Amino acid sequence: MSSSEGAPESWISSFCSLMGHEFFAEVSEDFIEDDFNLTGLQSQVPMYKEALEMILDVEPEDDEDEEEEEEEEDEDDEILGDERPPGYRRAGDRRHTRVASDLSVIESSAELLYGLIHQRYITSRPGIQQMLEKYEMQHFGTCPRAYCTGCKVLPVGCSDTPGQETVKLFCPSCQDLYTPPNSRFHSVDGAFFGTTFGCLFFMTFPDLDISPRLDAPVSSHSAAHANIQSRASGSLTAGANRGMPEGTPQNQPAEINGMRTISFCPGLGAGRIYESKIYGFRVSERSRAGPRMKWLRMKPTDIRDLDEMARYQAVHGTGPNDGDSEMGTTPGTAQSAAAIAARKKAPMRRRRQHPDQMSINGAEG
Repeated sequence: MSSSEGAPESWISSFCSLMGHEFFAEVSEDFIEDDFNLTGLQSQVPMYKEALEMILDVEPEDDEDEEEEEEEEDEDDEILGDERPPGYRRAGDRRHTRVASDLSVIESSAELLYGLIHQRYITSRPGIQQMLEKYEMQHFGTCPRAYCTGCKVLPVGCSDTPGQETVKLFCPSCQDLYTPPNSRFHSVDGAFFGTTFGCLFFMTFPDLDISPRLDAPVSSHSAAHANIQSRASGSLTAGANRGMPEGTPQNQPAEINGMRTISFCPGLGAGRIYESKIYGFRVSERSRAGPRMKWLRMKPTDIRDLDEMARYQAVHGTGPNDGDSEMGTTPGTAQSAAAIAARKKAPMRRRRQHPDQMSINGAEG
């Protein structure tokens, strides 16, 4: 294959341009050539060396025995002449047959190896930046849930082991997984994206705005309420209240523990859960046709209820990491601090080692 300029296209570019591979990022060759990034993959991929050479477009080295085999073939032709035993084949023909049969195995191994490398690459700094560009350009699609109002999704995997699950789409608005609607993605292995990438992506970019889009259908009351708040004060607190359902307490914090509160599951909560009704009456949860697992869609009205650090300090009077410090202890934690200090000052008891006993690690003492 060749590009428009006439230069040959690399194996990585051709692989990522195949139909159904739109989710993949093009891994740089510098990342692949670093042996540290490929640690442990040699035992997972058959024909590892040949697959790596195919990915990097490296021509395999010619065997030194090829010339000797050709010389032996010529000698056999001179000796046998036209008289050859039945089933006789030249060594060159046998070699070409072997290469043709191994080529399909090498191609499948190269796809597996590239997928495992891709799983590690998208968690690195250049890889996650490349996936951010694809995410912002909406290459992965949007959430099919109605109350998420077109929130952009991210490809993730349910397992890090190849052959377990296909790729899924993670929606940060409802914190749920969906199967890609297009069937061409149903054959993509989810292990090529892994279980780490989705959470690490949104922790790396906490400023991503995953709130409902401006062109999404919203009620006029909530839109007017958001406009009044934004005109009243240009602070971040007003921005945190944008898109909140009716009845939300005022002066919600803009950030909690470094995360923007506007990104805390904006597609969940009151007013964003479908209620099944018959003639205007809600269907009971005890009914066979009633709602199931509705609590998974719940969200506290006051976003400050999600601040676990503040709740811990309100109950215990100190932070969870302040127990070891001797300064600033409150009377409620004085007893626990004294117990910790006593354990620190207690002399260590050394265990006597006997030559006939086995140690903890299983080695003889």
